[in-house]
Amino acid sequence: MTTTPSSRPTGTSAESDALRALYADWSDIIAGTPDLTMRLFRSIFDEWHQPTREPEDVTYREETVGGVPGIWTLPIGADPTKVLLYTHGGGFAVGSASSHRKLAAHVAKALGVTAFVLDYRRAPEHPHPAQVEDGVAAFTALTERGIAPADITTIGDSAGGNLAVAIPLALRERGGPLPGRIVAFSPWLDMENAGGTLVTNDATDALITVPLLEGMIAGVLAEGRIDPRTPLANPLHADLTGLPPLYVNAGSAESLVDNATRLAERARAAGVDVTLSVAEGMQHVFPFLAGSAPEADEEIAAIAKWFRG
Repeated sequence: MTTTPSSRPTGTSAESDALRALYADWSDIIAGTPDLTMRLFRSIFDEWHQPTREPEDVTYREETVGGVPGIWTLPIGADPTKVLLYTHGGGFAVGSASSHRKLAAHVAKALGVTAFVLDYRRAPEHPHPAQVEDGVAAFTALTERGIAPADITTIGDSAGGNLAVAIPLALRERGGPLPGRIVAFSPWLDMENAGGTLVTNDATDALITVPLLEGMIAGVLAEGRIDPRTPLANPLHADLTGLPPLYVNAGSAESLVDNATRLAERARAAGVDVTLSVAEGMQHVFPFLAGSAPEADEEIAAIAKWFRG
């Protein structure tokens, strides 16, 4: 079930309707196109940048880092020694550096740093752990360029929020240094679809449905050949001890909100310094409204304050 702009939650801005309307449109297209090809499916999600206002005083550069292509976002005056390693969302199958560059740039600009948005290998052509491996390769390459590990922040949204957590876990497994911080926007972690808000928020989430998630899970977990409780695929089953400070957010209207709250609870129980932000009435990855809606701009400002400590 989807919502429309006319059913805007009480207290949310008119500007926030843009993301809800985009998701509702996508949901209608997906539901009405049973023979949707992967190429067209990906082209739909490449519209994800539309609710994001182009940030001013930012340039972009395409590059390959550690064998992984991507886009640098370079705010004027940013500290080049501090990097956001941004992994985009899209169920590990859709989304791209292009669809997320504006969002990453808004965050980088607010924090006064640069960002590298990965075009990691996508499922189903490349199932888990290809995406984690690409993140580890890019992180390692950045450190080899002289960026201090503590000056790298792994950050991402949805499936990319999963990767923002899984990449440090993979680095820890290898005995390597960890990033200084982790930021996860509306992380999608639960490969078992066991979250209660999948049911309770079904009527208010304009995009996420169980069938949509099931298709994404099948792709990234190789049609069931990979255990959905694998910790690097589902960090809710990981030992989170020793992770760096974590900032996690979600919208209260989204079906995956309890992925964020469960992550925060388990990280806190493991002794991690956790900041959790749940924005009332907001949709999945509401920071996509950066520059367009006050809820997103206030959230990014809060992240900048947290980042500066």
